[in-house]
Amino acid sequence: MEFKTGKGWRCCYDPETGLCTAEIGGGCNHDLYEIPKEIYDLVNTPGAGSPEDLIRRRGRHLYMTVNDRCGPPYTVILDVDYRKLCPWAKTVPTGAILDEDLTDEAVELFASEANNRAQRRARKAAREKKS
Repeated sequence: MEFKTGKGWRCCYDPETGLCTAEIGGGCNHDLYEIPKEIYDLVNTPGAGSPEDLIRRRGRHLYMTVNDRCGPPYTVILDVDYRKLCPWAKTVPTGAILDEDLTDEAVELFASEANNRAQRRARKAAREKKS
């Protein structure tokens, strides 16, 4: 695995799978993303923009944990395979973990999570088929 790091972010490229992933923050406020290879290539290029903005704008959000002063701590698992996709990341869920149905609704509601809709809809259909 190859890594690029900066203040508050880290990206990983796995040449065996071709998968690129990234993390922003760490500890109590931590986000994981799957990113396109072109973003991995750009993250530390002068003039390309803030690495965090590139990752958020083009990445598919996989996981987030929030523990700030705006309310109780919580964790949102947007892709249950986040540990397989980012085995290198040190994630520590904080507070309550949002349940599957609430996470599905949040993904449908927030434009920032549009990259997760197809994956969440497929998982929801599979859950409903089992019921």
